[in-house]
Amino acid sequence: MSRTITTPATSTLARCKYGNQTVRAQVNGTWHTLTLNSSTGKYEASITAPGKTSYNQSGGYYNVKVEATNTAGTTASADASTVSGLKLYVKERIAPVITIVSPSSGAYVSNNKQPVVFTITDEAEGSGVDLTSLVVKLDGTAVAAATLTNTAVTNGYSVTYTPASALSDGSHTVTVDCKDHDGNSATQKSTTYTVDTVPPTLNITAPVDNLITNNSSLTVAGTTNDATSSPVTIKVKLNGVDQGAVTVGTGGAFTKAITLAEGSNTIVVTATDAAGKVSTVTRTVTLDTSVPVIKSATITPNPVDAGKTMVISVTIE
Repeated sequence: MSRTITTPATSTLARCKYGNQTVRAQVNGTWHTLTLNSSTGKYEASITAPGKTSYNQSGGYYNVKVEATNTAGTTASADASTVSGLKLYVKERIAPVITIVSPSSGAYVSNNKQPVVFTITDEAEGSGVDLTSLVVKLDGTAVAAATLTNTAVTNGYSVTYTPASALSDGSHTVTVDCKDHDGNSATQKSTTYTVDTVPPTLNITAPVDNLITNNSSLTVAGTTNDATSSPVTIKVKLNGVDQGAVTVGTGGAFTKAITLAEGSNTIVVTATDAAGKVSTVTRTVTLDTSVPVIKSATITPNPVDAGKTMVISVTIE
């Protein structure tokens, strides 16, 4: 960002006893002619300041050089090394930019020490990000510097904040503030995410495990819930094959109709919450649609005396 500066030539450079002077000033490599201000008796010029901050210059300032030449051709010069008033300080007015990389606001995470990653970048050739001004807060409390790791990137830093201790399940907010070396404050950025370390509940009410049935149509029924990361997604697999979408009611109840194959069937029900935590229940159900065949039957003895014991023997295939 540029601005107009007025550069007066001072001391003996501004007032010389030998008539008209030729006075000029060099700013950032460019010479500018100064003219005599009769009301002040000083040589002056309005000059546009350099478009870049002086922070990266040697000493943190632009070294302005002034020369005055009298009509006799004698030249005197001065710069910041001899006249402190010739140290030109230029400040940028573009603030650095904070970008939250992860986790995004509204995210659910299962890690109770979830790292928060963000970048802070300044404009090219700007004064640069001032890491000493970096303030990271967790739920309103500033975090310790030891929990922050910084990696240099183009025009700034990538920063990772890792909580020193495990966070409780529930919502947490991380805010980030920072300035550049010229004192420009970045717009505060924040992310609010939910920690969930507990898998959802999953209760299968039907079928019972090791059920044997002659009906190929079966309904899987149950309930699920998660106090932190609702809603919960239910999947039902029959013999490894996904049985399609399952609707979970507001109270957590669900049902899914499936068709059994003859013989042993494995039913796997999984409940997954928004943080990716999973609960699983497995049921084994046998479908037997075979019809028994009575091959033979005998009664011994036959005939049998009234009130006496007899044995009935049946052969079934």
